Amino acid sequence: MAFAEAMIRGTSNRPPSLAPRGPTEEVRLPFRKVVAPISAAMHCPAVTRNTRMDVIDLPLSRRLKASTHATHDRLDQSIMAAASFATLDGYRRFVRVQRAFHRDIDALYKVPALRALLPGLDERRRLPLIDADLADLGEPPASDAPPLMEGGERAPDVATALGWLYVAEGSNLGAALLRKEAAKLGLSDTHGARHLAPAADGPASQWRDFTSALDAAALTDAEVERAIAGANAAFARVQTLVDAEFG
Repeated sequence: MAFAEAMIRGTSNRPPSLAPRGPTEEVRLPFRKVVAPISAAMHCPAVTRNTRMDVIDLPLSRRLKASTHATHDRLDQSIMAAASFATLDGYRRFVRVQRAFHRDIDALYKVPALRALLPGLDERRRLPLIDADLADLGEPPASDAPPLMEGGERAPDVATALGWLYVAEGSNLGAALLRKEAAKLGLSDTHGARHLAPAADGPASQWRDFTSALDAAALTDAEVERAIAGANAAFARVQTLVDAEFG
């Protein structure tokens, strides 16, 4: 996943910005919303964390944002320390994290129920691009352990899967920023940084389309809770991968 601001801050050794603390603290998009044009294009007002009832009344995408704050913050701190875009070796480690996570969720892009809820889902797959990037970087083929997610009858329930896909799609918002950093390492959309290349209609439009479809899903209260649990599990999985790769 594109870890945007946290990766760039780690590279430049700048301290993290301090978010306001208190009853009107802003809740952020996955991996922090850092590119001003993207923020403006989304036309989303700030979400404030006041009471549990406020959160319950939010659309699903905003509830997921609000309910993953703690796991998101912890991951941000770990990523800032990694400074993975400072060197080619660090970038290679970053792509290995991406590869492991996207291999875990790759089967979800083929699940019929998810494709019905999220039009164009299959076109959002990034695993083939990540594999091509690793080959460009001279990375030998991975000896894979079984992925966390499987398709068919062994696929996770739809609500849980939506939480995982929310995290995967949110990471695309910072890809434009990371793409510029990758270019400084001599990488491009056709060599080593394919998975950071933007969609033809841009990351903001892609995110709007995804969250609109997500918010339109008719979920029960129990299913919403499973979606939240899935999103937190996805952040925790990336945390485990970052810890293993960067120590």
